[in-house]
Amino acid sequence: MAISLRGVEELIPQEDWLQKLAKSEANGVPLRIKLGLDPTAPDIHVGHTVVLNKMRQLQDLGHQVIFLIGDFTSLIGDPSGRNTTRPPLTAEQIKSNAETYYKQASLVLDPARTEIRYNSEWSEPLGARGMIQLAARYTVARMMERNDFHDRFKAGSAISVHEFLYPLMQGYDSVALKSDLELGGTDQKFNLLMGRHLQQEYGQEPQCILTMPLLEGLDGVEKMSKSKNNYIGINEDANTMFAKVLSISDDLMWRWYTLLSFRSEADIAALKGEIAAGRNPKDAKVMLAKEITSRFHSAQAADAAEQDFINRSKGGLPDDIPEVQLGGAPLGIGALLKQAGLAPSTSEANRLIDGGGVRVDSSVVSDKSLKLEPGTYVLQVGKRKFAKVTLA
Repeated sequence: MAISLRGVEELIPQEDWLQKLAKSEANGVPLRIKLGLDPTAPDIHVGHTVVLNKMRQLQDLGHQVIFLIGDFTSLIGDPSGRNTTRPPLTAEQIKSNAETYYKQASLVLDPARTEIRYNSEWSEPLGARGMIQLAARYTVARMMERNDFHDRFKAGSAISVHEFLYPLMQGYDSVALKSDLELGGTDQKFNLLMGRHLQQEYGQEPQCILTMPLLEGLDGVEKMSKSKNNYIGINEDANTMFAKVLSISDDLMWRWYTLLSFRSEADIAALKGEIAAGRNPKDAKVMLAKEITSRFHSAQAADAAEQDFINRSKGGLPDDIPEVQLGGAPLGIGALLKQAGLAPSTSEANRLIDGGGVRVDSSVVSDKSLKLEPGTYVLQVGKRKFAKVTLA
């Protein structure tokens, strides 16, 4: 139970979960623990791994974990937390994204002990008749209790009828898999409770639900998201991953320890005590950065990333600076940063210059009107972005 509760937002209902654990221990039958992810994008970031970490912890206790890829539900689009209708993905997009999902999840889960399923297995055979029978098991009034539907209806925003099907289909997944526990983020609570309801409707023992907090990103404020550019992708190179972890605040570090680290709570508490007694917080941050980097790369890669970070901190240059050939000299610094891939736009480049975050050959650039003549330059943006540019 202590492992089940570590870092969780809610475990509903705890009494039922205790009974399930006791029954499993008595009869030697592992519990079936389900996590469903819709392949809406090709890449997973470390925010997604919060629930995967919990799955791995329960997997290591001997239970059967089921990694469910929502190839059917992706056709509908999850309305959770949305103030507009989510555009559905094409079958081709779903297939392409799904191919990478399990491979990435296997960096956290033990693939040899993981059951992988696709909800199209049972959703497509339902057909129109089965879908109507399923829809008859829930009321519109209950559906409108859902916060995002309620808020959109009150605001006069459109709600498409197909969006009501999403929680029904996710709930039906639990019926098909006979799950004992379903995991998800806090934004999935309504969908997870739907699983409990439908299992009762179909005469099954209802699953428990476990929600995990949404991980704050590098800024420590917004939830980790690619659209907010505050994320660490689990496919990012080791040096970037290591440096990004070191960039978080000391306060956020402890929350990341709880949600992302596999260290025991006793070890984390002891480390926290050492920091409170005067040890440099950076030591703890380096340990976290090495653990996360090792998980998605290797211990050797994490050691090399640490050395790379030390070299950069001392003013040295990384070994893997990309080389870029550009024409058009003389070229303004803003356009140069954009063309070298160091800034998404000229206006963003100018903002970085205003913030003192741009260097040319180790010298800080303060003049946005600077133009560079033909030659080779080392450009640096922030602490981690470099490019060796030859300008002709």
